[in-house]
Amino acid sequence: MDFFNNCQIAWLAIANSNNLVSLLQYPFMQRAIAEALLMGILGGMLGSFVTLRQLSFFSHAVGHAALVGVALGVLLQVNPTWMLLPFTLIFGVIVLYFIDKTDLGSDSVLSIVLSGALAIGLILTSLIKGYRGNLMAVLFGDILALDATDLILTLLVLVGGCIFLLSTLQQQILLTLNPDVAQVQGIPVQLYRYAFVVLLSLAVAVAIKAVGVLLVNAFLVIPASTAKLMSHHFSRFLVTSVIVGSISSITGIIVSGLFNLASGPSIVLVQFLLFLIVVIWFKLTLKAA
Repeated sequence: MDFFNNCQIAWLAIANSNNLVSLLQYPFMQRAIAEALLMGILGGMLGSFVTLRQLSFFSHAVGHAALVGVALGVLLQVNPTWMLLPFTLIFGVIVLYFIDKTDLGSDSVLSIVLSGALAIGLILTSLIKGYRGNLMAVLFGDILALDATDLILTLLVLVGGCIFLLSTLQQQILLTLNPDVAQVQGIPVQLYRYAFVVLLSLAVAVAIKAVGVLLVNAFLVIPASTAKLMSHHFSRFLVTSVIVGSISSITGIIVSGLFNLASGPSIVLVQFLLFLIVVIWFKLTLKAA
């Protein structure tokens, strides 16, 4: 009986692998893998700064408030992607401005603005009549439905992010670790903060269509958190985060293709499992030491 079951499992694996090879011949699967690689690099790079600067709730708020942009796009019969980009950008800058100009804590401001934006988004969603396929796709993500325009937008955000962060890496590290010292040394802290928020908001916007509003924050936070456990040196941490983000994204797409699962949740699930493996590994290593 065990032999029979093992044969069934082996045959299923072979059949699935053949299906994957066939899938890889289709342009939509090739675009999905390319997007997963680009987003893995982008998410790992930005996630490193997001986790250290404690901006995970900020990206969470921007991602969920994007529901307003999606609903507006559907209502106005405009491609939701073109509504997401300006909306998330404006929303991110306004939220940071509110945080700077009020005496409330950042978590309070984010909670208030997020609640208000979600309320507006839900009201706008209730006004949508008929087919809501575009709305559902953005809410839950579908990396297999991406087109060449989405790839180009992700590539542009990635290139812009690399140029900005890598050309000012030393200043960014100092700003991340000690903003007061960065201010004393003449680094334009406010300019860099707003520039990073613009970059983060754009990254959230391009990632939403692939992994969905509900999971976009995990895409930024989990790979960086995993890398943080593996390295305490900033440069190695940054590189490790990019590697973890890229490998987990591509693995998630392969798992999605093999077992016919939703792409966004598959990517985040792989990232989550990898995080658990690293946590358990380090716990066992510390106990053995």
